[in-house]
Amino acid sequence: MVGADGLLPLPWLEAPLTHALATQRAHALLIHGPQGVGQWDLTLTLAQAWLCEATDASVRKPCGTCASCKLVQAHSHPDLLVLLPEALREPLGWGSDDEGGADDKAGKRKPSKEIRVDEIRQAIAFAQTTSARGRGKVVVIHPAERMNGVSANALLKTLEEPPGDARLLLSCSAPDALLPTIRSRCQAVALSLPDTALAVKWLAGQSIDQPEVLLAATGGQPQDVLDWVQEGIDARLWLGLPKQLARGDVGNLASWPLPRVVDMLQKLCHDAMRLAAGGEPRYFPAASLNTAAALPTLTAWSRELGRIARQAEHPWNAGLLVESLTQQARTALAPRP
Repeated sequence: MVGADGLLPLPWLEAPLTHALATQRAHALLIHGPQGVGQWDLTLTLAQAWLCEATDASVRKPCGTCASCKLVQAHSHPDLLVLLPEALREPLGWGSDDEGGADDKAGKRKPSKEIRVDEIRQAIAFAQTTSARGRGKVVVIHPAERMNGVSANALLKTLEEPPGDARLLLSCSAPDALLPTIRSRCQAVALSLPDTALAVKWLAGQSIDQPEVLLAATGGQPQDVLDWVQEGIDARLWLGLPKQLARGDVGNLASWPLPRVVDMLQKLCHDAMRLAAGGEPRYFPAASLNTAAALPTLTAWSRELGRIARQAEHPWNAGLLVESLTQQARTALAPRP
């Protein structure tokens, strides 16, 4: 969202924000694009713009300084409801001290990764009440693909016939995972990967060393770079992974989340296959890769990694599995006879 300085936190969102505000014709927008490029940020900024109370026509909305903008920044605007899965509230900084309640009394259960039907019903009831500040009501749902089937169906009527001056903002990185009936009731706002030079400059401003390396490693998704750095994955470590795995050295991979390990191995396999077929790598610099691996072996490795990726959330013995994956990588990356 826009702060008091009037600046967007992600500079590549300026054009999509301006376009969305100028072309909005529906009461529900679906913000979608690759993960890690700012769907959440753009969605909140659009909500802030809709609720902005700046009266000067020359001031771009959201202004970041009016009372409404300050309430959005403080997560306390009475006409804004944000629906997030429990598991994302703390990481996105959108929790509140009174959210626990009955859930806390129910025991220390794992936070839900879904947006549940009772939360959607809460949003519907919220949308039907009168606006407190006269700018309408706004409901944000992120990520929209986390709605289960019951939740999505419960939202359909409100999407088709919103009450009063209510508006809805859905954001996601997997629109194909949404019901077609959800997508058809929303005006789509598509985000693409940001310009590489702009993203590298922004990452450098976040004190990221060798940002171009990590930007390529994440597939061009700059927000993911920040998550990786927080997890201890820097450019030096990334550049050393191909040789480390070719030696069969687990190193600190045992401390990584298992989905992250599998994702890294899939990227390494992808680049090794491209090199073996005479192409250019995407995630690793060519100089860091072994160019002599056998394509049939790499193809078999790719299939196995795909199988494991589909079960990455399974409660494996992570340490043993990472050791096994490392040995598989060593075999697949060995020079062909």
